[in-house]
Amino acid sequence: MTSLQDHNKVGKTPIVLSIDAMGGDLGPEAVVSGMSRSAKANPDIRFLVHGPEDKLAKLIERKKALAGRCEIRDASGIVSMEDKPSQIVRHGQDTSMWAAIEAVRNKEATVAVSCGNTGALMAVSMIRLRKLPGVNRPAIAILWPSRNPQGFNVMLDVGADVRADAQDLLQYALMGVSYARNGLRLERPRVGLLNVGTEEHKGKAELKEAHELIARMAEKAQFDFVGFVEGGDIPGEACDVIVTDGFTGNIALKTGEGTASLIGDRLKEAFAYSPLSRLASLLALTSLRRLKKKIDPRRVNGGVFLGLNGTVVKSHGSADETGVSAAIKLAVQLAQSGFSERLAARLASITESAATIIEDNKKTDEESPK
Repeated sequence: MTSLQDHNKVGKTPIVLSIDAMGGDLGPEAVVSGMSRSAKANPDIRFLVHGPEDKLAKLIERKKALAGRCEIRDASGIVSMEDKPSQIVRHGQDTSMWAAIEAVRNKEATVAVSCGNTGALMAVSMIRLRKLPGVNRPAIAILWPSRNPQGFNVMLDVGADVRADAQDLLQYALMGVSYARNGLRLERPRVGLLNVGTEEHKGKAELKEAHELIARMAEKAQFDFVGFVEGGDIPGEACDVIVTDGFTGNIALKTGEGTASLIGDRLKEAFAYSPLSRLASLLALTSLRRLKKKIDPRRVNGGVFLGLNGTVVKSHGSADETGVSAAIKLAVQLAQSGFSERLAARLASITESAATIIEDNKKTDEESPK
């Protein structure tokens, strides 16, 4: 198979993505099909593909769009959904997931994409890529379909860590703002802090503290803080970035995906109910297809690991060809924007100010009467 180095001698420098071909529920067939779909849409992308070489070579050879655009890196080990992250960190050096992250660490690829075990992927990414200076806990950010003009809101964390104190939530806000600027082209994003109500007296102590920290940081970091928002605002237009802990965010994400699937099923049932309803479905076919595209979670598939020295896109474990292609599209957009470097520079420029605000807040708490 032609190597990327040979293929890249002519023409402009392409975007190289590192793909973990194993670990997804539907196997490497879905991953390779998603790669092919993306390759047809974008002639400037190339792939480093990690997994068993004999199996991947056969799959890739069947896809004309991938001819000369893939380099296979043989990796015999596979991370299953049942594997514990600690086990993979200790013994997973031979896996396709580890190899995919290693390619980003070695600057051979700009972004890594994997459908594999989220916990293991985050653990390996943290070990090999390391956290950015000043970042306590990395986060997973997703794009959530919304009523805003850009069509999406950024939400984080959705599962990197179930814990988050006030300082973590402040860092999530700053990283989410950077993602919104680069991913959604918003110059001054609006940030909301997810809570059980919009009133300032509601919520846990760490949320109230985070509210104060984020509000004090808004002008310095050039974003607008709208205060507390509720679950109904996640797909709404009250803000562009929704900040929460990984426990709450992951439940919201899975609930949203399940609801979208339920709506699709109920629509099918409704239009199949009678001959008249089937006729109505034919008359409304174009509108129904448009609706399906807008609510299809596969088309916004891909969570981004923020706070690391490198970019990693986590595709849903059950992603099919459409879902994998969507994750690759997101990876390409981030690579084109130089997102990793921009995020690192942004955090470095405001870390000192954030630290000062946090320290001042601690002093105020200590001096206030108990």
